[in-house]
Amino acid sequence: MDTPEGKLDILDDISLDVKYQEAVVIKGASGSGKTTLLGLMAGLDRASRGDVILFGHNLTQRNEEQRASIRAGEVGFVFQSFHLVQGATAMQNVMLPLELGGVSDAYTLAQKSLQEVGLQSKSDTLVEYLSGGEQQRVAIARAYATHPRVLFADEPTGNLDAASGRQIADLMFHLRDRSGTTLVLVTHEAELLARGDRQVMIESGKLLTN
Repeated sequence: MDTPEGKLDILDDISLDVKYQEAVVIKGASGSGKTTLLGLMAGLDRASRGDVILFGHNLTQRNEEQRASIRAGEVGFVFQSFHLVQGATAMQNVMLPLELGGVSDAYTLAQKSLQEVGLQSKSDTLVEYLSGGEQQRVAIARAYATHPRVLFADEPTGNLDAASGRQIADLMFHLRDRSGTTLVLVTHEAELLARGDRQVMIESGKLLTN
């Protein structure tokens, strides 16, 4: 990364392969490079050097529009801060990626996805009136509505109390097991760390465990 002070290396000599349907948990201290690694793997950011392969495409060689096209309908995201559209209902939030993808039965699929996360009764509620745990459930419903091949999650329980965090962990891994989605998860929460198939540790931009 280029900064006013010069070139800044956030990640250094990282090599990581994720298998199909695997749940990989990335852990490390704040500022260690966890979120940067997740962003590169998902194609939200582009590496300054090296290769990032997703579905056979080298994301380092693709521009932002091309990376978005590769992700479309194939990649889901869940973030710590929910990233929901305020002023829209739970249903509208879940329908959004389906409609953008040109899915004809977006309402039916969104309704089913909300039912799977236990929020069918809140489908017409504006998301700002939902609790934090409920908002994260909407985010999970939205992420899984397109039946993604890979789900990337960045501290999905970080803004929740312990009880809500456990419920979200249960839900994410239940849906992952049911759908066979590959899961790449950044977290420091013991509840989530223990549930991954594999843990990798990032420290000062370097991968310590693989």
